[in-house]
Amino acid sequence: MVKVQGMVSAPSPETTKTTMPQPSTPVLHWSEALGHSPSDKRLEILRGIAAGGSISQAARDAGVSYKAAWQAIDTLSNLAGAELVQRAVGGAGGGGAVITPQGAWLLRVADALAVARQQVLADLAGTGAAAGLAPTAAASPALGLRTSMRNQWPATVTALRRQGAVVLAQLSLAGPDRLLASLTRESAELLGLRQGLPVLALCKATAVRILPSVPGEDLPESVSSVAGRVARTARAGELQEVVLTSEGGLQWVGLTTPGGALRRGALARAVVDPAAVVLGSVD
Repeated sequence: MVKVQGMVSAPSPETTKTTMPQPSTPVLHWSEALGHSPSDKRLEILRGIAAGGSISQAARDAGVSYKAAWQAIDTLSNLAGAELVQRAVGGAGGGGAVITPQGAWLLRVADALAVARQQVLADLAGTGAAAGLAPTAAASPALGLRTSMRNQWPATVTALRRQGAVVLAQLSLAGPDRLLASLTRESAELLGLRQGLPVLALCKATAVRILPSVPGEDLPESVSSVAGRVARTARAGELQEVVLTSEGGLQWVGLTTPGGALRRGALARAVVDPAAVVLGSVD
């Protein structure tokens, strides 16, 4: 089974004095957001925003572009199930940003896990050396997984339908967001797909079409269509890359059709072919 894992960064003094979100705040899925390899930069960028209040500076410090930094925060917010960063009006160079209470709490959890992880590795190194094993064997980077998929959404399997050699999985995401994924029967069996199983749905940005929202227009049932508003845009050759915030609050990254152009705040929809969706088991 595929396990999507992630990074835990070293403790930082800027996050040790933050307070826990109140009970009325959204539930934070910290185990999803902190499941990535040590080489992942998402928490590094989040920590930089918390320290300096600038996503532009956090991007420079992490050695990534401003656009990549926002994508990292979008993905991390999707996985956490809560908004981690908000834009701050009047930021220098358009990079002003402020971390939310959920983002601060996520960093506190990361700090605690980092301390615990280092202690566990130190203990295992000692016992491993006594057993004649390499002291660094427990920290193998092969246990982590990095992916080029820019769209990553926590989901739950709501139904499975067989179509010959293919299984069509119906997925529930945040709020009203729904998604279809098609895979072979063998893959479904290896993943242990069943109703109610939590999974991670992944999709390349190039496989997501962002189209203007047309009232009354019906799409084929063979594709997924998610409604939302345009959050950001960027030119991508003859196309336009669009970040869509869905009704469920998730970020969907995709491309317009040739000649298409959308403005920030416009109603639009993300259309995804089920064959383009990859599932990872987090069970």
